[in-house]
Amino acid sequence: MTGGLTHIDADGAAHMVDVSAKASTVRQAVATGRISMSAEAADAIAQGLVKKGDVLAVARVAGIMAAKKTADLVPLCHPLPLSAVTVDFLLDAHGVTATATARTTAQTGVEMEAMTAVSVALLTVYDMAKAIDKAMVVKDIRLLAKTGGKSGDWHAPAGPVA
Repeated sequence: MTGGLTHIDADGAAHMVDVSAKASTVRQAVATGRISMSAEAADAIAQGLVKKGDVLAVARVAGIMAAKKTADLVPLCHPLPLSAVTVDFLLDAHGVTATATARTTAQTGVEMEAMTAVSVALLTVYDMAKAIDKAMVVKDIRLLAKTGGKSGDWHAPAGPVA
């Protein structure tokens, strides 16, 4: 390990961290993010008028599927046996906030799975509603909390995203 970087070996090469000596514990992570959009797009989603179909239902499935594929998308991320993934939405007049929770019993955490679920869910909202509003903005994807593991629990500070 060089300079405290866990994914770099002594020669400076990237590698997957060996977690075999770590105990398997119940771990959970919660992430959130937002897509801002025009009132017209938000209303179309709320009224079920988007031509591609039920935007939030499709985005929920996309987020769950993405969480299951995180190790295929993020280099050096361990594949995990997910025991649960939920993706929930809060729709308002100016956009959609997504919150994902991922849970596992494993030797490493599920933060990346929760954030991947949120990211892909919001990208799916964009894809399905882009005919109405191409200027939508995906933003503020972040970890809200994680529990379990050697480092213990962590919760994001309250207040706006820095």
